[in-house]
Amino acid sequence: MSGIKMNQMHKFLFKVYVISALMMSVAGSSKAQYINIIPYPSQVALLKGNCVLYNSQLFTNNKELSVLLQYFNEEIGLQEKNNDKPKQVIDLKIVPSSEVYGSYVLVTFEKRVAITAPDSSGLFNGLITLLQLYKSANRVNNKLVLPHLVIHDQPRFAWRGYMLDESRHFFGKQIVKELLDWMAFYKLNRFHWHLTDSHGWRVEIKKYPLLTTVGGKGNFTDSMASPAYYTQEEIHEIVEYAKARFITVIPEIDMPGHATAANRAYPTFSGGDAPGYPAFTLDPANEETYAYLTGILEEIRSLFPSGIIHIGGDEVAFGIAAWEKNPGVAKLMAANQMTDLNQVEHYFLRRIGDSVLKFSNYLMCWDEAVSAGLPVGNTYISWWRQNKPESLNEAISKGYKVVLCPRLPLYLDFVQDSTHRSGRKWDKKYNSYLDIYHFPENSIAADLSNKTNILGLQGNLWTETVISKKRLQYLVFPRMASLAEAGWVASSAKDDSHFNTRLKAHLLFYDEKNIYYYNPFHPDQHPEPVDVNGH
Repeated sequence: MSGIKMNQMHKFLFKVYVISALMMSVAGSSKAQYINIIPYPSQVALLKGNCVLYNSQLFTNNKELSVLLQYFNEEIGLQEKNNDKPKQVIDLKIVPSSEVYGSYVLVTFEKRVAITAPDSSGLFNGLITLLQLYKSANRVNNKLVLPHLVIHDQPRFAWRGYMLDESRHFFGKQIVKELLDWMAFYKLNRFHWHLTDSHGWRVEIKKYPLLTTVGGKGNFTDSMASPAYYTQEEIHEIVEYAKARFITVIPEIDMPGHATAANRAYPTFSGGDAPGYPAFTLDPANEETYAYLTGILEEIRSLFPSGIIHIGGDEVAFGIAAWEKNPGVAKLMAANQMTDLNQVEHYFLRRIGDSVLKFSNYLMCWDEAVSAGLPVGNTYISWWRQNKPESLNEAISKGYKVVLCPRLPLYLDFVQDSTHRSGRKWDKKYNSYLDIYHFPENSIAADLSNKTNILGLQGNLWTETVISKKRLQYLVFPRMASLAEAGWVASSAKDDSHFNTRLKAHLLFYDEKNIYYYNPFHPDQHPEPVDVNGH
């Protein structure tokens, strides 16, 4: 059967189920109710009756798809090999169609569940929905009682991301894996990993070992802290862990600014000192700088199969004054008829961009790079400066693919309540869970969110004020749930009351996992954790 015909069949079956549900509702046999799913599915038909399943491991008769059940069975705690309980078989099918990537149809029958999707990602998303149904299910005589329903679901945005900064404070692979588990639970599919910055270099590069042994020393609050970084073996482990959860890992190697840690390890490539920003930049006039960085990026490419490398490109202005004293930069400008240092910065980005593209990787940069002349078809832009709408408009008008991650409301290091005293604000504004939930409708990006070159959105956690796991969790939860809804649910379907009802149920899931979260309904439940030095 052709993809188009199957797509039409899916929609036809869903309409039949919806009509049935409405008829039963009119007859008084079904109450209006919501299921506690975040992000909420596009279409849900709740039917009369229940689906009763064994509380045991899920199996599928399709051996090629059985690997998809590993995460599910682990999450429900039923992954034992010699399970003497009856087998619970689930019907998983990939059916080619014109549906959006990641979409799925889930049906609960009287004693079984079926999920169909155009791709493995969609099947996994369907299993995540089933997992959340399991967690809310009634348990009777070691059986699970689920609602009888039909779900036809698809994401609003393809890119639903979360960024963790581990340069300023390092957390280690166990915390990263826990975050990846929660990302999967909320159908977030891009993990942007900020691994290098001024305060520490966190990824092993075998060609340049001093990057970790010297550049890995210190952090934002303790410049004398022992080196902390990920070995290449640990990187491989985490990337595979993410892959099993249908999460793509995008590494960020920040340049030409935010390079203090790298320059501490290899000062010969430093761009010099600027007032308040010593060794902040790399040297754009030293030909060896480009060979050095290309060697680093070659190893990064081998560690991260995402096909995307983020090279930063932001806030270079903090340290660019150092280039004024660099004779090599003066010669470079004269040779290339440059009239200001911004042109030097753009020259650097284009040179590095060429290296990344030679690896057959896409290039990704913060929005300062929009005017650098990078190749439109191979460059993604992360728009973070909500006070610079012209940068977003320029990126859109030039045709760049854009990920929306503005400080307001998508920076998770911002406080989330007016009474909180640790963390950032912008002109007295902060980022509440509902601010995130209503993005992008509540921002200047609202009119652009339907543009084809908007890839999606991303929440960013910078860690200047985050030292402990406790504080990290407090800033992430429940705002990760809001982020998931913003990236998945159409603006017309958003409803505060509906979301709050479901979120209250999810707070119980956090309790089960001993998550230290902010409770917007009872703020005193978990006091705001304040890390060392008032952060």
